Amino acid sequence: MQFQDEGYIINLRRHGEKSLILTVLTRHHGKLVGYVKNCLTKKNLGVYQLGNRVSVDAYARLEENMWSFRVELLSPAAVNFMNDARKLAALASLCSLCNEALPEGDNLERFFYYVDSFFNLIDEENWIVHYSYFEFYLLEYLGIGLDLSECSATGTTENLRYVSPKTGKAVCAEAGEPYKDRLFAYPAFIVGQKYHPEEREICDLLKMTGFFLRKNFFQTHGLKFPENRASLLSNLGLTSY
Repeated sequence: MQFQDEGYIINLRRHGEKSLILTVLTRHHGKLVGYVKNCLTKKNLGVYQLGNRVSVDAYARLEENMWSFRVELLSPAAVNFMNDARKLAALASLCSLCNEALPEGDNLERFFYYVDSFFNLIDEENWIVHYSYFEFYLLEYLGIGLDLSECSATGTTENLRYVSPKTGKAVCAEAGEPYKDRLFAYPAFIVGQKYHPEEREICDLLKMTGFFLRKNFFQTHGLKFPENRASLLSNLGLTSY
């Protein structure tokens, strides 16, 4: 068994003195975990960094065996994060969520688009918007997609203002007003596919996605919520909203 793909390094851990167990989120084969032998040399230290885009030649004798990887650096994307604490916090959160929540070997081509966009547009002024799109569509991929099409109380599609933390469904302004302190803000910029929201809108969206990821995925599966994600809003300086 052998194939080649490309993707981003989302986790790595040492195996002995010079080898690694590497996790890569790939374009066509989803999340892959493999063994990279004798790779920790001075020459290669810059290759094996979270967020780097790499080409992976994966091979295994049997289907049940762990993959072995031959890795080639395509783009040293990690350097785009090193001098910005906020971007580094978002990178750490994305890698932790993908590593902990995504199964191995699933077809992730549609979801990969949002991961790819985050990395490709990290130098844009609105880079954090692309991170928020990643989290929103991670919910959808994990089967926790929100129903934002109509008000769950009245059925109207107009003046949608809130999202219920109990149901994940939209609530219109009239029905939600008495309970607004217990509801999340409706993510109009995501629904409208807009890329220049106010910072408060991004904060509201990340509060909501974080809540549903923690409650409906990590707690449901008995998993610890990643610390890098738990501290993200604080690390992004968004706690004042």
